[in-house]
Amino acid sequence: MTRSTNEHWFSRFASEAARQTGRPWTFGLAGGFVLAWLISGPMFGFSDTWQLVMNTISSVVTFLMVFLIQNTQNRDSAALQVKIDELIRATSSRRDLIGIEEMSGPELDSKRREIRMEDQGKSNL
Repeated sequence: MTRSTNEHWFSRFASEAARQTGRPWTFGLAGGFVLAWLISGPMFGFSDTWQLVMNTISSVVTFLMVFLIQNTQNRDSAALQVKIDELIRATSSRRDLIGIEEMSGPELDSKRREIRMEDQGKSNL
């Protein structure tokens, strides 16, 4: 398998996982799991192992979800940036703002100050 095929598979998986985990039934399923865990507490004497099971499961799920959600957000952000760049190209807007997301923090601050000064100059006319 090529690298792009692997990335495409993971992207589709991450998108679907993020979509499904954001649904009400998934929240209900997680809530049911927690409720079952709480109800089983007396049966296990609220032991350290009983607590460790929940801590471990929740840590593993959280750890994995961070990567799935980050992948989805990165792709959504990149797609949005392409759309914004296309809108800039299609209008008489400032074309020097295309690709601005690649600038460093100080460069962005400088560009922000430049735009504010231009706006102030226009409002004084």
